[in-house]
Amino acid sequence: MGPRRRLAAALLPARWGGAGLGGALLGAALFGGVLLGAARAHPDRDGAGEEAEPCRACRGLADSFSRGLERTEHEGFGGGNTAWEEEKLAKYQHSETRLLEVLEGVCAPSDFTCHQLLEQSEEHVEQWWFHERQQHPDFFRWLCVDRLALCCLPGTYGPDCRPCAGGPQQPCSGNGRCDGDGTRRGTGLCVCSPGYGGPFCAECGDGYYEASRNKSHLVCAECYRACGRCTGPEDSSCLRCKRGWVLHEHRCIDIDECGTEMAHCRANQFCVNTEGSYECRDCSTACIGCMGAGPARCKKCNKGYWRDGAKCLDVDECVNTEEPVCTGVQEVCENTEGSYRCVCARGHVRRDGHCVEDKPPDAPEKGFFDDVTEDEVVVLQQMFFGVMICALATLAAKGDMVFTAIFIGAVAAMAGYWLSDRSDRVLDGFMKGR
Repeated sequence: MGPRRRLAAALLPARWGGAGLGGALLGAALFGGVLLGAARAHPDRDGAGEEAEPCRACRGLADSFSRGLERTEHEGFGGGNTAWEEEKLAKYQHSETRLLEVLEGVCAPSDFTCHQLLEQSEEHVEQWWFHERQQHPDFFRWLCVDRLALCCLPGTYGPDCRPCAGGPQQPCSGNGRCDGDGTRRGTGLCVCSPGYGGPFCAECGDGYYEASRNKSHLVCAECYRACGRCTGPEDSSCLRCKRGWVLHEHRCIDIDECGTEMAHCRANQFCVNTEGSYECRDCSTACIGCMGAGPARCKKCNKGYWRDGAKCLDVDECVNTEEPVCTGVQEVCENTEGSYRCVCARGHVRRDGHCVEDKPPDAPEKGFFDDVTEDEVVVLQQMFFGVMICALATLAAKGDMVFTAIFIGAVAAMAGYWLSDRSDRVLDGFMKGR
């Protein structure tokens, strides 16, 4: 254990178990190391795997640390001796106790990268807290940019934090983003927003025109929908047309591709002109080739259809043939669009390729008690119990003590049954049975 960790262990309050600042960070590191090992075993778990974006991780750690500082700004004080509070607060502001309270909530339990980074940054965090905090209040810049060299300042990129295209003050002229902006990666080239172009996003892209411009800013607006280049929003401001349009006196006129050789549709399709383009749609099923939608635009009638003037109509094979088309027993013809099908006559079903009479299956013979209702069952039960009690009463009358006891018990049981919640239902069933 280094001198920093021994000092932290000696100064740590009892509630931390004497582990010290180094112990807290070491514990976080051990926990993070275990979790990181699991992450390496499954590199695709978080979408980035082992090569997680280091600057993003450091920025997240620094932001979480700053939120912890805000949370503990006035923690544990208020409502007492003002002079005493000011003295204690001044000590607490720069104390190791406060630092530990901040670090306690920096990393989420499942944030593998944060735990690893916190362990690697232990000495830097201590140095900033105890020695550099006043001179360098921006913790993110001090840790992530200057010490760990994981990030760059906004407007710069790459290993040496070079200026982005367009300059660090306004990368890409404010009309795009710099590839790698603020990180140690990327190319520094501009990725322009829609409507902007050029190496610095300082020009209007195709289909947009310059609506306003000053020394520091450019605003591009969209041209009329047919214009590829233009000087304004009107349809008469076109300088060049988009594909599917032709320029005529500064206006873009739609080309009817269907009337030219520009349209390429399959044999059984027809062409429909649209603004700036065309569509190929399927011919009617009645057609072999067509000039438009519907059976009246057919070039030739399909099989199963016949021409009536300009229109292809369905042939009813069920009536317009010399010989029956459905010859099976109990088969009838059913016409369909362009064809027909053979189905079984009413009251028949197809079984094993033949139409047979649709009879319900024979019902099984009923048993002796199948038609007995629930109420009748209750009556039969009562009759059975009555016969049993009469038999027991006869035996008890002969002086047999055993049968006398059984008889008394049976009578008591029957009395309880009759007085139960079911008595009304049983009596009703008994009356119906009579």
